[in-house]
Amino acid sequence: MHPSTPPPAGSLRVLFTVCLAAVILPLNFVSGAVATPAIARELGGSAQALSWITNAFMLTFGCFLMAAGALADELGRKKVFVSGVSLFALLSLLQAFSSSVLAIDLLRAAQGIAAAGALAGGGAALAQEFDGAARTRAFSLMGSSFGVGLAFGPFLAGVLIAHFGWRSVFLSATVIAALSLITGAAKMRETRNPQASGIDWPGTLSFTAMLALLTWALMDIPQSGLHSTRVLSQLGGAALLLAVFVVIELRVKKPMLDLSLFRYIRFIGVQALPLATGFCFVVLLVVLPMLFIGVTGLSEERAGLMMMALSLPMLIVPMLAAWLTRWISAGVLCTSGLVIAAAGLGWLSQAVLAQNLTGMIEPMVVIGIGTGLPWGLMDGLSVSVVPTERAGMATGIFSTTRVAGEGISLAIVSAIVSALTRNALAAHFSSDAISSETISQAAQRLATGNLSVTQQLIPQASTPQLQQLYAASLHPLLLCLMAITLFCALVVLLALRGKPRASACSKSRKRAGGFPS
Repeated sequence: MHPSTPPPAGSLRVLFTVCLAAVILPLNFVSGAVATPAIARELGGSAQALSWITNAFMLTFGCFLMAAGALADELGRKKVFVSGVSLFALLSLLQAFSSSVLAIDLLRAAQGIAAAGALAGGGAALAQEFDGAARTRAFSLMGSSFGVGLAFGPFLAGVLIAHFGWRSVFLSATVIAALSLITGAAKMRETRNPQASGIDWPGTLSFTAMLALLTWALMDIPQSGLHSTRVLSQLGGAALLLAVFVVIELRVKKPMLDLSLFRYIRFIGVQALPLATGFCFVVLLVVLPMLFIGVTGLSEERAGLMMMALSLPMLIVPMLAAWLTRWISAGVLCTSGLVIAAAGLGWLSQAVLAQNLTGMIEPMVVIGIGTGLPWGLMDGLSVSVVPTERAGMATGIFSTTRVAGEGISLAIVSAIVSALTRNALAAHFSSDAISSETISQAAQRLATGNLSVTQQLIPQASTPQLQQLYAASLHPLLLCLMAITLFCALVVLLALRGKPRASACSKSRKRAGGFPS
């Protein structure tokens, strides 16, 4: 298709279908976080089980993205996309009728696999439908669809929960997914990669098991302690599986992850971008609803409105960032954005400590603006910092780093919040004949925003006192996130300064004997 030729109507319907499917992926993520307090009130469940409502989806989503891409090449892009969206819709429907948190956790884990298929199949299908400038615009629209899901997800979830209950959140995802299939899936062409070599199953399984063990260990730390045999065994197992994964990828003929790409310092710098946005933005999509709904006592609807201060900039700033690259390098823009986001985190920490809800809005806007600068550029950077022949593998690695990194950052933040709330509770109530085990249980509940159960465990604790302790715990967490964001900004600045040298790429190409396609 010539770049100046308008795409046919069938291709536009395919684009609409993929974009509609892209909306529900972040919508499903943020809606689950907003719905967690309401689910806890109706179904109960341990603090760890409630955390898995969000973490299970992100874990499997990140683990299976690259495998889903290989499967799409092997079996067909349309088949994997339609299967992924259909399974996503069915699992959402089952979640709406679930009667236990464990069932929701298991369904959310399966839904992450379905989401990986939908994203990998849909993206590959778009690449076949459009060429040249039209392809760039199509992928930009798909990225904007993610922004729409992030921006309006908290508010939509809040409105649905306030008027129809938490189950309506999952029913709405089913409806949107079904609409996605109805609108244009029939117009999607079935395409395959004739040179596809199948899925790297040893690499996929070892990578998935490593991430699962690491996430489980991080989520076990609040309950068992960092030095417990169970946590140390899980961490050791994760380290061993990581070593196994590296050995497999170095020896297998068609690896899931080409480790030789990490020879490029600019490629390493790009991987720091999704890690930074995970810590400065994505974790707030989970932590702040717990603060607003579970601790402060706002309605889900009002909490959703508050969250839009954080997410609405994602609709505008990424496009602004792309426009600014005419005059400012992408590396400088990304670094500046992370520094702005870090400043917003520092500002937010002060507003949280003062328990000033109105005062939190402005720093949330600043964080959203800062995060929006790298958010709109890092997908393009992921392929521009490596030789063209390796763009496909670079995109797969970047997507996996992005989603898996977000899942790991959520687990780390959950562990930190639990540890901080435990220390705060122990300092105030250790002399009241409350056992250490009770303090730990109360801390886990408070960390997930379950104020009522925390008060049942510590009856002498008043609501204002627990709110103050929770705010005092979030304050150092936000400062820690600020420090991580600034460190990532430094890595990005050092790695992406200047321009890539074509001669260097040529030399490395000659040394490697050419790059695999």
